[in-house]
Amino acid sequence: MALYKLLLPKMGESVSEATITKWLKQPGDMIEEDDTLLEIATDKVDSEVPAPVKGILKEQLYAADQTVQVGEVIAIIEIEGDAESNDFSSQSQETSFDQSVPSNETLDLDIPGVAQLVDLSDTDNAHNTFNDSTNRFYSPLVKNIARHEGLSPEELDQIQGTGAEGRVTKEDILSYVANRNLTTKKDVMASVENTTLENETSQAPQPPVTSPATYGTDEIIEMDRMRRLISDHMVKSVQISPHVCSFVEADVTNLVLWRNKVKDAYKQREGENITFTPLFIEAISKALKDFPLVNISIDGYNIIKKRNINIGMAAALPNGNLIVPVIKNADQLSLVGLSKTVNDLAQRSRANKLKPDDTQDGTFTFTNIGAFGNIMGTPIINQPQAAILAVGAITKKPAVIETEYGDMIGIRHMMYLSLSYDHRAIDGALGGTFLKRVADYLENWDSNRVI
Repeated sequence: MALYKLLLPKMGESVSEATITKWLKQPGDMIEEDDTLLEIATDKVDSEVPAPVKGILKEQLYAADQTVQVGEVIAIIEIEGDAESNDFSSQSQETSFDQSVPSNETLDLDIPGVAQLVDLSDTDNAHNTFNDSTNRFYSPLVKNIARHEGLSPEELDQIQGTGAEGRVTKEDILSYVANRNLTTKKDVMASVENTTLENETSQAPQPPVTSPATYGTDEIIEMDRMRRLISDHMVKSVQISPHVCSFVEADVTNLVLWRNKVKDAYKQREGENITFTPLFIEAISKALKDFPLVNISIDGYNIIKKRNINIGMAAALPNGNLIVPVIKNADQLSLVGLSKTVNDLAQRSRANKLKPDDTQDGTFTFTNIGAFGNIMGTPIINQPQAAILAVGAITKKPAVIETEYGDMIGIRHMMYLSLSYDHRAIDGALGGTFLKRVADYLENWDSNRVI
């Protein structure tokens, strides 16, 4: 029999360690390939580690509550074979995790108006903040939330845990923080009200004051963590970038008719739909190659021209917020490749199955506000990028058609495109010309294109 060394898999470029929260298999247990061996927690997500091979769990090298570095051997599995050992392959180290924590629970937003995954980790601080003051176990994710919200170790110890063995889960601490903030706000409002009443006791009688915490019959809704971060970063983006917005109307009749012609055969062949989104992203990618000074970021008085064209697309989450997964090197993908990537990212966004790397390194953002029935909009720039493009709903309109026999009126499929851009680096001529180039690519779509 051979011994297989199971390493802690890589979980993203910015994740270097994880804490084992629970072993689901014990030494001597028979395991099948893809069986869940253990549960781990990082400063970003709670995850499960599946078995890469079939065999018998021989030894656990780390116990629950211990922190392990990525790449360390965490278990020995006895498998069939003659070799004395079998190291974990690089392919296995890239194991894809089923994230038990919804992506939006670990969100920070560098992109106002659209949500984006961000690294909340400060690994050293996260592990040092609470370890010395208590014997109670907290996952890195719980520690990070506590540190971010300013909870003291003593306050954290008072939270009633609903997890295994009374552990504090992310839901426990988020619920506590929400209730604490609301209580604090009510106390402040009550104090202000009492002070006001005391100052007015010597004056003429005043009408009764309604507590600001109730606002009569109105309902006060505390912003969740994601919405607060969106709020902060929307303000930050407007403060940083002087926004300019340009508009253009495009005749996308050829594009619409072409998609209607190929969509059934494409679905039968590929097993999935081809939407308008990959068609828009292809046109944007071509225009960015034509105008590389739109594919930039700004650092002080320096303009950073990006080599890669990585386009983020806004995708709706089940809770109503947005997240922006990124299509890496979009200009190098075929239309089929773009379509499959778009569908995959959209599906995993809705299922909260995105990985941290899926939302990083975007250089330009695209949003389809037409999906909500809007014809145009002025999106806020996705910092630290310099531009964001929105497309509105495609509508049928009477339009003038120029032919070799003269002008005529016809029913055409029309669509507005809008581009918000940072006027520190992109002037109206560059921004407007770039936007018109995107529209040209869409208007001049090849009706005989084979996909």
